[in-house]
Amino acid sequence: MSSFALTIGGKAVTTTRQFDVLNPFDESLAGRCPEATIDHVDQAVRCAREALPGWSSTPDAQRAAKLMDIAALIEREQAQLARLVTLEQGKPQSGPGANFEVAGAAGWTRATASLELPEETIQNDNVARIVIRRKPVGVVGSVTPWNWPLLIATWHVMPAIRVGCTVVIKPSPFTPLSTLRLIELMNEILPPGVINVVTGGPEVGARLTGHPGVDKLVFTGSIATGKKVMESASHSLKRVTLELGGNDAGIILPATDVEPLLEKLFWGCFINAGQTCAALKRLYVHESQYSEVVERFAAYVDKIPVGNGLDPQTLIGPVSNRMQLDKVMDLVAEARSRGARIVRGGKKPEGRGFLYPLTVIADATDEMRVVKEEQFGPVIPIIRYGTIEEAIRRANSLEVGLGGSVWGDDPEAAARYAGQLECGTAWVNQHGAINPMTPFGGVKCSGIGVEFGVDGLKEYTTVQALNVAR
Repeated sequence: MSSFALTIGGKAVTTTRQFDVLNPFDESLAGRCPEATIDHVDQAVRCAREALPGWSSTPDAQRAAKLMDIAALIEREQAQLARLVTLEQGKPQSGPGANFEVAGAAGWTRATASLELPEETIQNDNVARIVIRRKPVGVVGSVTPWNWPLLIATWHVMPAIRVGCTVVIKPSPFTPLSTLRLIELMNEILPPGVINVVTGGPEVGARLTGHPGVDKLVFTGSIATGKKVMESASHSLKRVTLELGGNDAGIILPATDVEPLLEKLFWGCFINAGQTCAALKRLYVHESQYSEVVERFAAYVDKIPVGNGLDPQTLIGPVSNRMQLDKVMDLVAEARSRGARIVRGGKKPEGRGFLYPLTVIADATDEMRVVKEEQFGPVIPIIRYGTIEEAIRRANSLEVGLGGSVWGDDPEAAARYAGQLECGTAWVNQHGAINPMTPFGGVKCSGIGVEFGVDGLKEYTTVQALNVAR
């Protein structure tokens, strides 16, 4: 088993205490993770601050070149990184799983390297020259979740580094190993202190998010924790980017031929065992074809192998941790008790581990917790509706608004309805597809700010207007 260390100021830092990271498939030991202290957080922030002047003044082209080198290094180490992701998080080596995640990290890094924020000229005449410049915000504190540990770490840190910020990242204690290795690799290329990593629980996270030496926070996770991060940021008015929970609705328009859409519907719902913020988590189907859609979708689900992520035949792995498994089982049990029909799945297999079957719930209603709350697991409730206007109203009724989708034979008609959804991204005949050049974020309680593309890059900068009188 590999040994792991913190990386602070470009050096490997060991700790007196460690904690176990479990393989969610069978609860075997995936690795031992160093446990940071508050002093380690302070040291990491100090190193990031010391590195900031040199890195922020590095020529833009050199920073872009460093990111390209990092992308190549991620690809070189893909097999090791993908195995770590499978061992600690559970997602399979096959399909849109661990190798997909590592490849995405490399691709996103390259895309970020290609972005630029040129100086903008507002006025240039005999009265004045006014230009807008983007300057790095400073030291960035990043807190990442357990569902896509390597990819979301990439989304957080690469734009920050690209514009000249320095970073301290804290991964989830459920999935820290791939991030520890990623930051170790990045330090082969970047100057000491540009990227640092600390690990641990709530105490370490609270110190990082409230640290006076951190200028901006970027957080991906639950709404409840996001509110705490925002509260911590408020004491020193840190800037924040928050990508929080979603409970995305999908609407299938009446008389839609669902057969050619089943594959995209499946992955929209169940990619990463449903443990994706922008997965489809509520599916509204017109009453005229409700039974047909339920039957066809359930039959498609039957074809998908679920199991150990290290088995090359597996396409869906386990739920990532005991806490989330318990929540998923509780939501399904409540739906069953209120009259929902469990068409597929709904019962955990015997034995150790957090494997849970792909679960399709019919006769679900908006009052059930499995509809009102984000399941974040391999469960999809399918809900009847009468009119499209009613479906849109019900889709928009929750406090969240990350993504949504409309499915139909006429893409242009579907797009008109999709435009009425209250969400950051509206998809047509697909769900969850993202692009490194397209801004991604939520409305309402699903977050503040955006990631990806030029708009996401700007989140790591401040604006300076230079006004020169003539």
